[in-house]
Amino acid sequence: MSLIEARALTKRYGEHVTALDALDLEVEPGIIGLVGANGAGKSTLLKILLGLLSPTDGSASVMGLDVTRQGPEIRQFVGYLPEHDCLPPDASATEFVTHMGRMSGLPAAAARERTAEVLRHVGLYEERYRPIGGYSTGMKQRVKLAQALVHDPKLLLLDEPTNGLDPAGRDEMLDLVKRTGTEFGIATVVASHLLGEIERVCTFLLAIDAGKLLRAAPIVSFTERTGTLGVEVEDRADELAAALMARGLEATADGRAVLVTSPDERRYDVVRDAVDELGLALVRLEHKRHRLEDLFSGEAIG
Repeated sequence: MSLIEARALTKRYGEHVTALDALDLEVEPGIIGLVGANGAGKSTLLKILLGLLSPTDGSASVMGLDVTRQGPEIRQFVGYLPEHDCLPPDASATEFVTHMGRMSGLPAAAARERTAEVLRHVGLYEERYRPIGGYSTGMKQRVKLAQALVHDPKLLLLDEPTNGLDPAGRDEMLDLVKRTGTEFGIATVVASHLLGEIERVCTFLLAIDAGKLLRAAPIVSFTERTGTLGVEVEDRADELAAALMARGLEATADGRAVLVTSPDERRYDVVRDAVDELGLALVRLEHKRHRLEDLFSGEAIG
């Protein structure tokens, strides 16, 4: 049984807006990145998986539970961090997270105990009795993560968990998300429009654009080495490209680099000799790697 399955999943708002367009998915447990531009359909997909929105067409299941018929059962096993601000400013973190634990079915004593544990995990134990309204944006995001964890879920759905954070705050939150997924063994879906964040913490990637699935595959398959050799020199890259082409290689200048796409096994020796003959200063010689950005720029990733 897959963690998440979707078959021809479609969601339309009115006659003219299609948020999800015949989406087919089959996802196994791990730390899964759900990447796409704002408006790509990420939040809609998460809400359908939670049973909070009904699909227009198609079907989906979470841990074998149907999202249309078994939403309340799904939410017993899923923790959700919403993108929008949803915290009561006058309550303390302890009060709010304990309340969310009780709402998830925990007895009062167990909810208080779990609240202390998760607030310590997210780094808010010393600040747990302060009103949330006085928290920084980063602290509020940590409260949202704590309430998603308090009932010990089997799956976390995190919608833009670094939203509004500065670079240092983003780094801290990403490290926390990664530790939560790896140390606790909780399957996690991280929705983000920032490709660099997904690459840092996730093992599997779902890329969607305008409600359509672009690709679903392990992260390593997106960032593996290509057959292109990158040769960076301090200057005169055009001359080096011409010299390599004269020696039978396929080469193009790209700024200070020359991209050698010919699979010729002699290319390392040819590049070395050409650089030496031209008296160039070699900065770097490396295999180029695919970038996640290539998905959305129209470049193929094989």
